[in-house]
Amino acid sequence: MVRFLKVEFCLITGLRFGVVPDTGVYAAVENDIHQWYFPRADEVSLEELRVVLTLGEFQEAYNAVKLCLIYIMNWIFMGVDERFKIPVWQFRLVEDFTTFDASPWGARVYRHSILSFKHALPR
Repeated sequence: MVRFLKVEFCLITGLRFGVVPDTGVYAAVENDIHQWYFPRADEVSLEELRVVLTLGEFQEAYNAVKLCLIYIMNWIFMGVDERFKIPVWQFRLVEDFTTFDASPWGARVYRHSILSFKHALPR
C-alpha cells in the first residue's frame, strides 16, 4: 500500500494548497512574453522555451524571470518532457507576479504528481 497524501506533499514541498482558479480568468496582456518571444507560435514546447532562455537576449530584465518561472514550474515541479506544450494561461499568469505567487501551486503539482504515480506504479 502506498500513501502520499496532501499533508506529506505539503511538508516535503512547502507549496501552497487552495482552490485552483479557472485558467480562463487570466486575461491576455498586450505585448506579453508569449507574443514577444514566440510571435508565430500558438503552442510553445518546453524545449523552445529552453532555447530562448539559453540565448539570453531579453527586452526587459523581468522577462527572463517570467520565462524562468514557466520553465521551473514545468521542468522541475511538474517534471514534464521537453516536448510538452506549455499552456497559454501560464504565459498570462506570469505577467502578474502577485497572482503567480498566490496561485495554489501545491494543488496543481500534487494533482499532476498523483496522476504520474498512478501511471508509473504497477496496478
